[in-house]
Amino acid sequence: MERIPEPELMDDPEQARAYAGADFSEPHQAFVERFAQCFPGYSPRRVLDLGCGAADITIRFARAWPECELTGVDGAPAMLTLARAAVGQAGLADRIRLHEARLPAGALPQRAFDTLISNSLLHHLHDPQVLWRALADHAAPRAAIFVMDLRRPETREQAGRLVQEYAGTEPEVLKRDFFNSLLAAYRPEEIAAQLAHAGHSGLRVETVGDRHLIVHGHL
Repeated sequence: MERIPEPELMDDPEQARAYAGADFSEPHQAFVERFAQCFPGYSPRRVLDLGCGAADITIRFARAWPECELTGVDGAPAMLTLARAAVGQAGLADRIRLHEARLPAGALPQRAFDTLISNSLLHHLHDPQVLWRALADHAAPRAAIFVMDLRRPETREQAGRLVQEYAGTEPEVLKRDFFNSLLAAYRPEEIAAQLAHAGHSGLRVETVGDRHLIVHGHL
């Protein structure tokens, strides 16, 4: 099945509220746990979260590593409004800064981050090199990189079955977006080619579960 791109931003208020209100606890907690598995004993200090959305993973990451400071970046104002509320409610405004920027045009904080993470941003990008360049531009030497995203099924029918299994009781807007995101996702071999093109020989791509993949390593 060929990839079908979807809009790069999730900035419809209804869409943003539905996303923030959905139960993503399983994949979001898995993101944090898989990071720990990929970098055992590592203690992040300065973390950049690209495509932070409503900041659920950002908050979970902050709680898992209490000594780190995080900068969450997203291009959708509606998402950042929800993110700011969530960060404030979590009592983490002193450790999590939120920044509006749309890659590649938006200016990101000019810091050398020792840890760069991203969840479900890659499949939104029409040019995947935007993400791989941004990571390189803002990484300190030997920075830890961890990217998690959906992977595209073989058929639309498989995508539909995944939607029913994991989002069958969610609002229609979420089921629609999940289906479109599966069709827009990249496959592991496509990401391997992207990494080779970007010269990121220190990163590797792996499949996890029945619908995700991770990219991890050092720059």
